[in-house]
Amino acid sequence: MTEILIVDDEKEIADMLAAFLLNEGYTIQTAYNGTEALAYLAQNQPSLALLDVMLPDIDGFSLLRQIREKEFFPVLMLTAKSEDLDKITGLSLGADDYITKPFNPLEVIARVKTQLRRYQTYNQRAAAQNRRQVHEYDHNGLFVSKSSHKVRLYDKEIKLTPLEFKILWYLCSRAGEVVSSETLFETVWGEKYLDNNNTVMAHIARLREKLHEPPRKPKFIKTVWGVGYTIEK
Repeated sequence: MTEILIVDDEKEIADMLAAFLLNEGYTIQTAYNGTEALAYLAQNQPSLALLDVMLPDIDGFSLLRQIREKEFFPVLMLTAKSEDLDKITGLSLGADDYITKPFNPLEVIARVKTQLRRYQTYNQRAAAQNRRQVHEYDHNGLFVSKSSHKVRLYDKEIKLTPLEFKILWYLCSRAGEVVSSETLFETVWGEKYLDNNNTVMAHIARLREKLHEPPRKPKFIKTVWGVGYTIEK
């Protein structure tokens, strides 16, 4: 779900932007002052924020500064001013783009899509880089080493077949994510997954047995019914 926060004290402008962005399929949260925005941000993290500079209580630059102390999602500044100093100030505080009022809503939508695309691409590359750099998984007594191909459970070595190790390592490398049987099969076996293929299920069952997992309440490899398998981060 892509959620966009619009912060603007001009209700007509905020509501107009909300209508256009809703039409693009985004989820919208609107705040008409900085206090409302901060209250929302204390409990939520949007995918992107449209932030007016001239707010009645907290100016947009101060709000941006507080956002950047903790968050890195894209922020587009909205302002009635066109002075270069304002743009430089916003960009130096961490704004990703600057839009001067009056504006064409279609231009705003285009810039929103551009920033979301850039942010998503950056996050995907960063996640991939992190996965390449991680060579060990150590959680709740389960230790898996990619470099040595060894698995230990509570300091006792567990013997796995090469396929079993590949399955376990793939799940560990994506700890916290749910991996579908199709993705697991095509990655580990390198073949096209066919419906009613029970190969993954059988190997997961053997893995759980070797890890002394209780069938009904496994501690490590958990089933998300109808989706796939996951291991805790």
